[in-house]
Amino acid sequence: MIRLVIGHRGKLVRGALAAVLSREPDLAVVAEFERADEVLTVCARDPGLVVVLDPLLPGDIDMLELCGQLSGHPVLMLIDRDDAPSVPLALSVAKQSHLVGVIATDVSPADLVEAVRGVAEGRPVFDVELALAALRAGGSPLTQREREVLRLIDTGATVQEVARSLSLSAGTIRNYLSRILSKTRARSRIEAIRKAQEAGWF
Repeated sequence: MIRLVIGHRGKLVRGALAAVLSREPDLAVVAEFERADEVLTVCARDPGLVVVLDPLLPGDIDMLELCGQLSGHPVLMLIDRDDAPSVPLALSVAKQSHLVGVIATDVSPADLVEAVRGVAEGRPVFDVELALAALRAGGSPLTQREREVLRLIDTGATVQEVARSLSLSAGTIRNYLSRILSKTRARSRIEAIRKAQEAGWF
């Protein structure tokens, strides 16, 4: 029996994943979580678990560190093809461990089940189209100036302080921040910084 835990931001998605996987006679979903630290806590107590994971799962620990501490646990990362920050992050994690598999969220239920079995058995599970998309993207979607703005915001500087530092107007900095939020698909500056850091964009 393959015993699973699911870590995903969306309650509806977590429930759907659990329902699909639990239908299989050789799979058992033992827990569902919405935070990365919760996943780590339960896995630390049970070395036999396989983890189905959202790479942008929030929590007190970032994804690279989480997967590093899940050493020995097979992990299947589910990637939304349209969620730009998650692709390079997942690929970065996958390069660190042969126990980490990567598939897209739009696969069929049968392919999802087969991917779970694959990582549980130690077989390589990797979505080639996702890897090609990451390579074609050419790295960060942020411009050099946008990365500069984000780095300064990360130090705690205000918009006015960033503007003075770069010899620009406050309005121009706000425009940069608006574009950064759009490109990182973040709802706040803090979330944009986190996503950019996890994706290695600055």
